[in-house]
Amino acid sequence: MSIKSIYDSILSFSENEEIFETLLKNRNIKIERIISSGQFTEKGVWYDQDINEWILLVQGEAILEFENKETVKMKKGNYYNIPSHLKHRVAYTSKKPKCIWLAVLYK
Repeated sequence: MSIKSIYDSILSFSENEEIFETLLKNRNIKIERIISSGQFTEKGVWYDQDINEWILLVQGEAILEFENKETVKMKKGNYYNIPSHLKHRVAYTSKKPKCIWLAVLYK
């Protein structure tokens, strides 16, 4: 296996695409690279996951919104842990620069 970079192929994706790429997966953990460019979760739609999700924003800016009206503004380098069943949505992602997320989903 060759060494890869979290920044590989970023420029090859169009601004209309949101990319989810699994970097590692086993029965207890899944690590994804997500590339967003202006995408957001539709108003009134909430993620309600059965597993915990730790996220690191490697590049860009984003806003997470929670069902209780709390918002979290994220910038490059910020990380946040979302416990299972905490209803949330992505309210905003920057287009330039694109958002690069590292998401760790775990039990």
